Amino acid sequence: MLKDEIGKYYFDGNYNCAETIIRAGNDYYNLGLHDEDMKMLGVFGAGIQCGNTCGAILSAASILSMKYIEKNAHESEDIRPVTVLLMKKFQEKYGSHLCKDIKPQSFSKETRCLNTVETACEILEQTISEYEASKS
Repeated sequence: MLKDEIGKYYFDGNYNCAETIIRAGNDYYNLGLHDEDMKMLGVFGAGIQCGNTCGAILSAASILSMKYIEKNAHESEDIRPVTVLLMKKFQEKYGSHLCKDIKPQSFSKETRCLNTVETACEILEQTISEYEASKS
């Protein structure tokens, strides 16, 4: 499971939610990203640093890009429907896509946003599984 990969990044590496998801996803899905590539997503943590769209969601969507876009998004038949499904699942779970709305539901001083990161992993895996099943 994807969430089995997060401990080494979230706690041991002290990465934020966005960094943890992309690093764990890189391992789990064999995305072939390098450390320098993944640094780009660091800014997404804490809702793009200002409580906006949740960094865990943004990194999950970035994983979908790596999985479903071969050259560019305009030529991908998959990226829109799979991303819409991902966003719908987050909306159903939290009632929002915004960090400022999600954080009060799952943040604790001891574990920070671990609950959101774990949930994002579960939602991402469900999304990919359901999407792939719908294509068959």
